[in-house]
Amino acid sequence: MVLIAIAFVLGCSEYIIVGILDNLAKQFQIGISQVGYLVTGFALVYAISTPLITLAIGKKSLYKALLILLSIFIVGNLLTAVANSYIILAVSRLITATSSGACIAVALAFANFIAPIKKRGWLVSWVFSGFSIASVFGVPFGTWISKNYGWRYSFYAIILVSIIILFFSILLLPKNIHQQASKNFKEQLRIFGDRRIQIGMFLPMFNLAGIYVFYTYLQPILSHILLVKENFLTLTLFLYGLMALISNQLSGKISSSSGLKKMPEIYIGQFLLLVLFPFLAVVPFIGMIVVMLLGVSMYLLNSPIQIFFLTVAEADYPQSLILASSLNSIFANFGIALGSATGGIVTEYFSLNKIAPIGSLYVLIALVLTLILERIGKLSTHKFNMI
Repeated sequence: MVLIAIAFVLGCSEYIIVGILDNLAKQFQIGISQVGYLVTGFALVYAISTPLITLAIGKKSLYKALLILLSIFIVGNLLTAVANSYIILAVSRLITATSSGACIAVALAFANFIAPIKKRGWLVSWVFSGFSIASVFGVPFGTWISKNYGWRYSFYAIILVSIIILFFSILLLPKNIHQQASKNFKEQLRIFGDRRIQIGMFLPMFNLAGIYVFYTYLQPILSHILLVKENFLTLTLFLYGLMALISNQLSGKISSSSGLKKMPEIYIGQFLLLVLFPFLAVVPFIGMIVVMLLGVSMYLLNSPIQIFFLTVAEADYPQSLILASSLNSIFANFGIALGSATGGIVTEYFSLNKIAPIGSLYVLIALVLTLILERIGKLSTHKFNMI
C-alpha cells in the first residue's frame, strides 16, 4: 500500500498542471501553451535526472534513498505552492521532477524484491495504478480545490499527503534491501548494449508521446471542442481518470497473459481514434466516448514493458536492476516531454483540432517498434512470456 501511495502522490504532483492550466495562465498572465511547457520541462528533467540518481544509488540502502527523495519532493512542492513568479514556479517544478523519477524507480525496485515472480506483473500494475488513482481522484480534486480556494491549496494538499506517506514509509518499508553491487557505473551501463533494451526503451517514449499531445491539453479540448461546461469539468476529468485506472489494471492482465504481443492491435485502435477525433468530435457525445477510450488505452503498455525490462536485467544484468526499473519511467517522460511540446506547438501555430491527428503519428512509430521488438524477442536465446 505504501508503494501505491507513493505513486499516487507523485502522480498528483505531475498531473495536477493538466487540471489547472487556465488558473496558472491567469495567475501569471501567460498563454496556455506556456503553462503546457511546464509539463514538458518537468518530463525532461525527470527523464534526464532519473538515470543519474539511480546510478548514484548503486548498492546503497534503497530505504534511505527513498526517504531522502521523498523529502526533496516535499520541498519542491512547497516551493511551487509559494511561487510568486513564473520563473520560481518553473524552478520548483524542476526540483520536484528531479526527485520524482528516482523515487518511482526505487519504489518499483522495492516491488521487484518484495513480490514473488508470478505476482510481479500484478504488483507492478498496482504501483502504476497509483498514478491512475491520482488521475481519478487527485487531479479532479485538485481542480476542484483550485476552483474554490485557489491553485496554491492544491499543492498544500499534496504536501500534506506526502508528509503522511513519508511517515508510513519510515515505519513500514524494509530497511535492508540493496541491489547487487557493481564495481563502477560502466558495469551498470552494460545493459544499454542489449538490443532488446535499445529498442524497448523507445517504446514507452513514443507510446506516451502520442497520448500526451492530446492529454496535456485535455482541459481546453473538453471546454472548447466538446463544449463541456465548467460545472461538469471536474466530473469529466474524474471519469477520464477512472478510465486510466482501468487501463493500468488491464495492463497487469495483459502482462500476465500475452504481454507485448497484444500491443500492435491496441496501437492500431489508438491510431484510428486519434486520427478520427476531429471528425467524431463534431458530435460532442461521440467525441466524449473517444476521449474515454483513449483513457482506457493510455497505460496498457506499463506492466508488459516494465516486466520485460526487469526480466532482462534479472537474467543478464543483475547489477543494473534499479536502472532497469527506471527505464520505463525515464523514456515515458521523454515521451511526455515530446508529446506536450508537440501539443504546445500545434496549439500555438495551428489549432486544438489538429492535436489528436498529430499524436497519431507517434502511435504509429510505437506500433513499428513493438513489431521490431517482438521479432528480436523471438530470435533471442531467452524466452520471455511478455514477447
